[in-house]
Order: sequence, then structure tokens, then C-alpha cells
Amino acid sequence: MDDPSDGTSTTQHKFMLFVSGMSVKSGHAIENLRKICDKYLTDNYELEIIDISRDTEQAVIHQIVAIPTLIRTDPAPHRIILGDLSDREKVLRILNISE
Repeated sequence: MDDPSDGTSTTQHKFMLFVSGMSVKSGHAIENLRKICDKYLTDNYELEIIDISRDTEQAVIHQIVAIPTLIRTDPAPHRIILGDLSDREKVLRILNISE
């Protein structure tokens, strides 16, 4: 049985990363998240990158007020992180992923 409270769960992690164009912060957020996922969630994650400058409807639906914003939709509970995701330890702690 999967335990969603630890980072070793076989439940696939699903993320939505909201960015705006290719700003420096957006680029850093994409790069930082990919590094974290590739290292700690190898082949066990799905990442959807949403550019709100092209898809404003998604920003409204998800009530995005700051960019970049990361939303983890699976496993529950949902988690939201704002910023470029450069503080790896903080990101891992918020997402409940074991090092």
C-alpha cells in the first residue's frame, strides 16, 4: 500500500508549473523543478508547464496571482509553492519528498 506521507510512494506525482513567458524567474523555476524531479522522483512524475501569457484561462481557473507558481495536484494533499524553487530543501519539505 502506498504511503503518500513519504517520498518513496509509487503514486505518480503530478505538477502544474505556472510561468509567464520565458522570464528569468520562470526559466529558473522550470530548471530547478526538473532537477529536483529527475533526482528524487525519477520516472515517477508528470509536469505540465502553463504559460499564463498564452493561457490566461488556466491562471483564472487556478487563481494564480504570482509567477512562477507550482501546484502539486497528486498525491494529495495539494501543495502550492511560489518562486523560482531555488531552495531545494524547502521545496522537498513542502512537497514531502525524502532526500
